[in-house]
Amino acid sequence: MDENNTYFTYYTIEKGDNLYEISKKYNINPKLLAAINGIKDNEYIYPGQELIIPKSGYSYYITAEGDTLSGVTEAFRTSTDNMLRYNKTIYLLPDQILVYKNQSL
Repeated sequence: MDENNTYFTYYTIEKGDNLYEISKKYNINPKLLAAINGIKDNEYIYPGQELIIPKSGYSYYITAEGDTLSGVTEAFRTSTDNMLRYNKTIYLLPDQILVYKNQSL
């Protein structure tokens, strides 16, 4: 199974779209949407461009310089094993997207 199909859906930008409206439609923070797609939140988007949209029920984290696995697992309040279950490879290089499935308490 393609990991991206599990955690993301895809949206093709149409004429007149903007990140704020797309974010609102999918109930996601515009800054997170931009970051996951490797663009700035005020950057021009164009028709035909494809965005990945995070699916609900998961948490997403974009790694930064100096992140550690223990720091990330602490932020998610989970174990290293659980992080590895949802992420095939964790490099901890800046801008890697890490996924964790939200658990009901």
